[in-house]
Amino acid sequence: MTEPLLTIRNLSVDYRIDTGRLQALRQINIDVPKGSIVGVVGESGCGKSTLISSIIRLLPHNASVSNGTIEFEGANLLDLSENEMRTMRGTRISIVFQDPMTSLNPVLSIEQQMTHIQYRDQRSTSDKLNKSLAMLESVGIADPRKRITQYPHEYSGGMLQRISIAMALQAQPSLLIADEPTTALDATLEVQIIHLLKDIQAEFGCSILFISHHLGVIAELCDYVVVMYAGEVVEQGTVRDVFHNPAHPYTQKLLECDPAGIQTKTRILPVIPGEIPDLVNLSGGCIFSSRCHCVLPDCETHIPQRREVTSGHSANCHLLSA
Repeated sequence: MTEPLLTIRNLSVDYRIDTGRLQALRQINIDVPKGSIVGVVGESGCGKSTLISSIIRLLPHNASVSNGTIEFEGANLLDLSENEMRTMRGTRISIVFQDPMTSLNPVLSIEQQMTHIQYRDQRSTSDKLNKSLAMLESVGIADPRKRITQYPHEYSGGMLQRISIAMALQAQPSLLIADEPTTALDATLEVQIIHLLKDIQAEFGCSILFISHHLGVIAELCDYVVVMYAGEVVEQGTVRDVFHNPAHPYTQKLLECDPAGIQTKTRILPVIPGEIPDLVNLSGGCIFSSRCHCVLPDCETHIPQRREVTSGHSANCHLLSA
């Protein structure tokens, strides 16, 4: 793994709710190397969105970071002032949201939106327009000079997602966060966006933190993968290591549930039995023990520590020390 651009250490985030303190993230450790694509995968409710919100410092009012650091380009983002963080967003760190239909302003033209977000640049309006046109061309928008004057409703979902990517990359950020950017698209457009992100990453050299619940997309796009469950990182490593040699029972079950891996015709899709545990009243043992198919006595009482499977591949599981 090359030098990390983003380093998250022992990050814990809590939400204050009526029933108590919900521990949404607990002791998260993630590295995003420079010039690489890191995928974060897990079921709904595993903490992916809270992780993103913590990085860009846009957590809801009832959330608080109780522990940890988020180091980015030599600075701990959690120590920056609001003005310093506001300067960081959209310049050094950009984000592409899940639904392109709602991430753009419907009453402003694409030209207005793409030039307005360059308000920090002390350049002429014509220069900002030319930069916007170049970005639209780089993401595959045909005849950008004509189409830039149109409004979001005049584009398809796939084209809008391309525009969102172009807007996120206008300031040439070091880190691009892609929050499930293919979920709202059909399979054909999903493949196009994956290839586009690969080309963009190669052209601009930025790092990408790619959030998804789609294992096939992670396998196709990413260099590294982080598997999250119920607010914890349970396994991480290169895509090849994790997909070919999954060490954590949760990762194994996720791969078994992927429809692309089903070899025989069936009317019943595989599922992981049980439910995500109550994050307000944690048991103190392994977070996955109630749903695990190979649970050990220690799993009920002791939180598993991170153990190395092979170089660069680790998992938090008692099986690795049994």
